[in-house]
Parts: sequence; structure tokens; C-alpha cells
Amino acid sequence: MESLYAITTGVLTACGLYLTLRGRTFPVVVGLTLLSYAVNLFLFSMGGLTTNGAAIVDGVADYADPLPQALVLTAIVIGFAMTAFVVILAMRARSEAGNDHVDGRKREVGEERP
Repeated sequence: MESLYAITTGVLTACGLYLTLRGRTFPVVVGLTLLSYAVNLFLFSMGGLTTNGAAIVDGVADYADPLPQALVLTAIVIGFAMTAFVVILAMRARSEAGNDHVDGRKREVGEERP
């Protein structure tokens, strides 16, 4: 179970990093969203991956730590708000610049980057 969880977190991080380094705004937004999902999974795993654990400590030795769950819930809400903000910001930049390149310059098909 832990290896599948670690692989999933690693794949989300790799895909998010790849998309964040793209030259257009929409892949950058999706990449940042994937990176935030990977961070949420990492934070959630810090509480320990337990199955059938009690949510509240009641003298039970095997319990689920509620602090990482609360942190992840808060991070999900903040991440959704920031994603909405970045999407609106990207739409505004596209309408003002006329293209959706991250640096605002429109490149031709064979043109090299500086």
C-alpha cells in the first residue's frame, strides 16, 4: 500500500513539474494544481497510513492522526481558491496580450527561444 501511495505521489509530482515548465498558461495552471495534489498526498501520508484506525484516540493503540487530515482539508480549500485566481489571471493576461504564452511573446512555429 505504501509503495503504491509513494509511486502515485511521485508521478503527480513529475507530471506537475513537467507541466509547470511548459510555455503556455493552461498547462502551467494544471501543473501547479497537480503539484498541490502531490503535496496534499504527502501531507496526508505524514500522519501514517493506517487502515481501520479509530478517528479519535480512545485508548486504542492503532489510530489515525487527525492533524494531517485537517491540514490537507485546509490545503484543498486554499488550493481551489488559488487555482480559480490563477485561471482568472491567465484569462486576463490572454485577453490583454492576445496570446497565452507565459512570457507574453507570440512566437512563430520555428522560432528559437532567447
